[in-house]
Amino acid sequence: MARKLRVGIIFGGRSGEHEVSYCSATSIIKAIDKNKYTVMPIGITKEGKWISPQETARALQSGKIVGKSSVVLLNDPSSRALIHLDNDQRLNTNPHLEKLDVIFPVLHGPYGEDGTIQGLLELADIPYVGAGVAASAISMDKEFMKIIFKQKNLPILKWMSIRRKEWQKDKEKILTLIQNDFEYPLFIKPTNLGSSVGITKVHKKEELEKAIDLASSYDRKILIEQGLEEIREIECGILGNDEPRPSVVGEVRPAGEFYDYDSKYIDKGTQLIVPADLPDRISKKVQEIALCAFKAIDAAGMARVDFFVTKKENRIYLNEINTIPGFTSVSMYPRLWEATGISYPKLIDQLIQLAVERHQDKSQNKISYDESKLLDR
Repeated sequence: MARKLRVGIIFGGRSGEHEVSYCSATSIIKAIDKNKYTVMPIGITKEGKWISPQETARALQSGKIVGKSSVVLLNDPSSRALIHLDNDQRLNTNPHLEKLDVIFPVLHGPYGEDGTIQGLLELADIPYVGAGVAASAISMDKEFMKIIFKQKNLPILKWMSIRRKEWQKDKEKILTLIQNDFEYPLFIKPTNLGSSVGITKVHKKEELEKAIDLASSYDRKILIEQGLEEIREIECGILGNDEPRPSVVGEVRPAGEFYDYDSKYIDKGTQLIVPADLPDRISKKVQEIALCAFKAIDAAGMARVDFFVTKKENRIYLNEINTIPGFTSVSMYPRLWEATGISYPKLIDQLIQLAVERHQDKSQNKISYDESKLLDR
């Protein structure tokens, strides 16, 4: 009988999306095939402290990630393990190692979806679910994402970015620039944040300064993006590595004016409609653009790609790509794949297998050069 893979599920973290991450991880742990995988839950507190799998399991029952037993992930590729620290945050005299075969990071937002945890896992040489370092960083930084989408001629709305110091130094100059270059409504966003935290839909000049102040409180880079009226919010899931495939297309009908944090996680009036009621040619075009966006940033494993589609003309605009989408059983990404024919437990299984496949592919890379050729020179 094949040995069960030890799957570390990392969640929580130093992010405004800490609680969202907790919900996603809880759903995964409940649904994962226990006959195939041994689950190693690894909670990270809001202060960034990694909690041992044993204490994390207890924390899952209490609803809050707390604990005294800390662990760290060794960056030694020969170990692929967590090591326990003592109460003084030092290595134990007789260190206890928790071996890991693969990691499923469910860390939304900064320090989890931005390439940082992915870099650590690369150093540790542990297979992990989802996009790599570069793709994660690019998709988290909306400015870089837009630059790449534009370079690939994907349909995006007009945008510009400013820096917090620029804003603090000369607010009137920036306000005038925005007034001259954009029409209302427009969106003001922190460049590096998820779950619509810090985003404001601005309808008139009087709302603009407050919106930029809000966004700048979350990030040093602020994105200004042209808004639209009479649009539908459309989403498509992507699954795979070098041969990705799209899910059916879904629609979000937010309880509020747009799909902000409250609409996603608090208000009960938001509707997720799967599949979306769109003409076939529009759905296929959305799927085609979603695949292009996935490949443009060299994503892997999974992503949810978000769009705006105008109600009157069905004109499609690519909004953004999310490399670690919400992952509860009722989140949009799993629901899209459920409607496509892949159940929630099977989706988890396929993502883990894709992580292992990608790691095996990367292991084929040479890490040395023929020294004799250097000596011949």
